[in-house]
Amino acid sequence: MTTGVALNATDAANQIDATVQLAREAAAAGLRSAWFGQTFGADSPQLAAVVGREVPGLHVGTSAIPVFGRHPLLVSSQAQTAQAATHGRYHLGLALGTKLLTEAGFGIPFERPIARLREFLTALRQLTETGTADFHGELLTATTPIPARVPGAENGVPLLVAAMGPQALRASGELADGILPYLAGPRALDEHIVPAVTAAAKAAGRPAPRIVALVHGVVTDEVDSVREKVTEQLAFYEQIPSYARVIELSGALRASDVAVIGDEKAVAAEVRRYRDAGATEVVFSGTEIAGAADRRRTWELLGGLAGRW
Repeated sequence: MTTGVALNATDAANQIDATVQLAREAAAAGLRSAWFGQTFGADSPQLAAVVGREVPGLHVGTSAIPVFGRHPLLVSSQAQTAQAATHGRYHLGLALGTKLLTEAGFGIPFERPIARLREFLTALRQLTETGTADFHGELLTATTPIPARVPGAENGVPLLVAAMGPQALRASGELADGILPYLAGPRALDEHIVPAVTAAAKAAGRPAPRIVALVHGVVTDEVDSVREKVTEQLAFYEQIPSYARVIELSGALRASDVAVIGDEKAVAAEVRRYRDAGATEVVFSGTEIAGAADRRRTWELLGGLAGRW
C-alpha cells in the first residue's frame, strides 16, 4: 500500500451503497486503499468488510475507533470478521478519542487515556493473533472462556494508532504496528513523530513502524475559495490540544495551513515531502470538498503517484 483515500458518503441517500461506488472509483483510479472514519454513525469495520468484499484487491481500513466506550473483545470480533471477509486486506486503526465526545456521548470520564490505550492494545493483540486472551489490567479485563478466533483471520490484523503525542507514540511503537497521524505536516513527521515512534519500536524489538500519514487535501484550481471552506471545516480540530500541538509543530497557525490544496504539480510535490519525511503511506481525506470533478482529479493524481512511489 502506498496511496489511499478516506471515503465520506454521509450525505448520500444510502451511505453503504454510495461508499461501495466511491471505492470502485478509487480502485479504478489506481488508489491502493480506502479508509473509513468512526463516529456515532456507520460501523467502520463493518463498512470496510462490505467494501472489501465488493471491491477485490482494494485494502480497507478503519481510522479510527476510539478506545473509550469499546472493549477489546468486541473490537477483536469486528476486526477479525472484517479481516476474514476481505481475505487479509483489513487494517484496524485505534484512537484515544476526545474528552468532549467521550464524556458527552458515553457519559464516562476521559481519564488515563494512555494507560487505557496500552491495556487495550495489549489485550487486542492477544485476541487478534491467538484468538484467546487472559489479560487483567487496572482498567480493562479481557479473558476468553471460549475461543474468540474467527476462521479466515488466522494471520491477525494490523494494528495502527492515531498517535501524535509523545506518550501515545511511545505506546504505539511498543505495542502497535504503526501510526495514523492526522493534520501532522512533513516537518512534524520528520522532526518529532517518526523519530519518536521508530525509537520506541526499536527499543521494544519490534519492526520499523508503518507511518500512514492522513493528509487533508484536494487538487483544484480554486485554491483560495477551497482553502476558505477547509478553514471552516477543520476549525474544530484547533480546539483539541493534541491537534493544536501537532499543527504548531508543523509550522502552521491553523489546521487549514497544513491542508494540501493546489494543482497537480503542487499536490504531487507535497506528497513527496510526506514520503521524504518518513511516511510509508499517504491517505488523502476531504477530497470531496471541491466537488466531484476535483475529487476525481485528485484521485487520478494519487493513483498515478502510487505506481511511482
